[in-house]
Amino acid sequence: MKRHALTTRIWHWVNLACLVVLFMSGLNISNAHPRLYWGHWGFAPDQAWLFLPHFPGWMTIPGHYSLAGARLWHFLAAWPFVIGLLLFLVVATANGHFRRDLATRAGEWRWAAIKADVLAHLRLQFDHQGAKFNFLQKIAYGMVIFVLLPVMILTGLAMSPAMDANWPWIVDLFGGRQSARSIHFLAAWGLFGFLVLHVVLVLLSGPLRQLRDMITGGRL
Repeated sequence: MKRHALTTRIWHWVNLACLVVLFMSGLNISNAHPRLYWGHWGFAPDQAWLFLPHFPGWMTIPGHYSLAGARLWHFLAAWPFVIGLLLFLVVATANGHFRRDLATRAGEWRWAAIKADVLAHLRLQFDHQGAKFNFLQKIAYGMVIFVLLPVMILTGLAMSPAMDANWPWIVDLFGGRQSARSIHFLAAWGLFGFLVLHVVLVLLSGPLRQLRDMITGGRL
């Protein structure tokens, strides 16, 4: 049995490419107005709850300041990102991936089990005892797939002026367009933090095998 199904592998790499482009182009867009607000409106410095730094060219797409160019890259990556996530959710539900590999069991929520999982990670012991993922991985992947990624999509839609006429409830869901922008920014950095942690754990648990398995599928 393959460790990673073909659909999971395709989505993993497509999603990674899309998120890199979205994140770096998003930083370029942020440079156009480096302040965040809550509510429906906000522009003046005294209304901001957070002042953002200027992100250098090596962190952005394009590598120079261009709001129009950054928006084009952002929209270009957004479509395969959204479609890929929807297809992955459908396929992973149909083939039992969520139920079999990501759903937590009652016993895993016991404090003794959680403590043991945390201590095992601190000792760099990543044996899953026959399961594909351990408890902490299930929680992390669940937060990303079912919370952060959908929030990125919905807040992205809420920032579009077209939503006022078409789906105004999306804007109201987040308490206003500026609130959606703030949440979008925070969720983006949450995904960045997950990516960094994910890469670190891959490097600590056998990077060549992990990379090979995510390309070829590997074996359980």
